Amino acid sequence: MAKTLVEDSEDHTRVPFLRGILIRSLQDSGIHFDQASDIASDIRSDLADTSIISTDELSQMVLERLRSIHKQQVSTRYQNRNIPITVQVEHCDGRITNFSRQQYRQSLETIGLNSRESDSVVQMMQEHLFNRNIKHVTGGRLAMLTYRYLRQSNKLGPAVAKRWLVWHDFLNSNRELIFLIGGTAGSGKSTTANILASRLEIVRSQSTDMLREVMRTMMPEQLMPVLHQSSFTAWRGLPDQQQAGDSVSEDLLIQGYRTQADLLALAMEAVIERTMRERVSLVLEGVHLHPAFVEKLEVETNSVVIPVMLGLLKRKQLQQRIKRRSTNVPDRGAAHYLKHFDEIWRLQSYLLSEADRANIHITLNESRDKTFAEIMRYTIAMLARDFDSTPEKVFGVPAESKQGKK
Repeated sequence: MAKTLVEDSEDHTRVPFLRGILIRSLQDSGIHFDQASDIASDIRSDLADTSIISTDELSQMVLERLRSIHKQQVSTRYQNRNIPITVQVEHCDGRITNFSRQQYRQSLETIGLNSRESDSVVQMMQEHLFNRNIKHVTGGRLAMLTYRYLRQSNKLGPAVAKRWLVWHDFLNSNRELIFLIGGTAGSGKSTTANILASRLEIVRSQSTDMLREVMRTMMPEQLMPVLHQSSFTAWRGLPDQQQAGDSVSEDLLIQGYRTQADLLALAMEAVIERTMRERVSLVLEGVHLHPAFVEKLEVETNSVVIPVMLGLLKRKQLQQRIKRRSTNVPDRGAAHYLKHFDEIWRLQSYLLSEADRANIHITLNESRDKTFAEIMRYTIAMLARDFDSTPEKVFGVPAESKQGKK
């Protein structure tokens, strides 16, 4: 297929026709991604034998296509897409920001919606604001509109609306959120922790591997050999095991791991206690977060602790994750982990069984986005246990206000 160039007469430039750019432009005009993708593909096919087309001609082609599918409001927005339409959002702390599609979409994904579902709500809200010529809205009113739409949606409904309500109630509470992400090597703990910290804007994040590294500098290997081994070879540091062969029994493997995890328990407790004392949120991840540690953890009333155990139930999938360590984190080469893969696999089985016994949530980490969504749905379900409020109180919008009827 020959390349089609789009010529801008004002800038005297020619750039390739890019289907992805047209899709985003159509989405900004209120078209759902699937339909925007179909339209962009049709336009690209129509341009197959066209070497050069002007920006005005391309716009006219798109407008005719939109009108042919009875999208009058959308075609009008597309025609006026270069005219800036700014909606200002006034937050409860007095800040005023411009409505951002990206930030709004991220807030929807935080309650466990996938990208397709989030895009649908974003389009709805943009249409609502545009059609009513709303230039200023409070954050509470925007949240209430979202709640009502989610509740009335045939595809989403009251259960999703409740998640939105409960999550916003938590955000207003100033309570700290403490994620404890456990799992064996290769289960995706670090990646999951980074995603949680980034999307929820949690600035304090810690790994038990780093705590172990600090402790190693203070305790030489001769004094504490079990601390200087990996979690799955910690049994080598037990008394009378330094010269043992490569094979290890189930009991000895678990004993070594538990001994190392117990040595780190005090450091992990200190990190969590400081977090609760300073009233900030935390993501703590690591293989040493044994379910028994979580069960014994003393939590202040105001704190919300979310323990999650990650796992993969297919050996090949876990092996592939470990192999990618060499590419993603060069200093954590895969050879050592693959050599002891059987021990890692057995340790994972133990951790998953212990998590199940302790009623700790288990997430099969097969996809980053799905894992984030599942953890957030579980988190909100835990928050919902103590939820006792109304949309009007949560969003600060009177039930029968004029603004609410607009």
